Amino acid sequence: MIRAALLLAALASPAAAQEVARADGALLRGLDKISGRTTDLPVQVGQAVRYGRLEVRLGECRYPAGDPSSDAYAQLTITDTAQNVTLFSGWMIASSPALSALDDTRYDVWVISCQS
Repeated sequence: MIRAALLLAALASPAAAQEVARADGALLRGLDKISGRTTDLPVQVGQAVRYGRLEVRLGECRYPAGDPSSDAYAQLTITDTAQNVTLFSGWMIASSPALSALDDTRYDVWVISCQS
């Protein structure tokens, strides 16, 4: 909870706002822990993509304006469609996927990059 608040404060600070750009979409990667198979999941802002029983919705994707390939911050909402419950809602950071991660027994989802 504290880590999420610190991340939100960093993203909302005036200095960060001047140096951050927004993208039209993101590239996410999903891991099925049972099969061991990874799948790339391109998704546009405001859209959702299905991954197994999960629905992954992208609210926003931000990246450092001076270096677009260095890091990505994605606001995601991940829902288990089988149980109709939200499993994750918040920001994920490409360089620190464990900082704010999806907690699911079968699937992992993380951010790779922002996409224009």
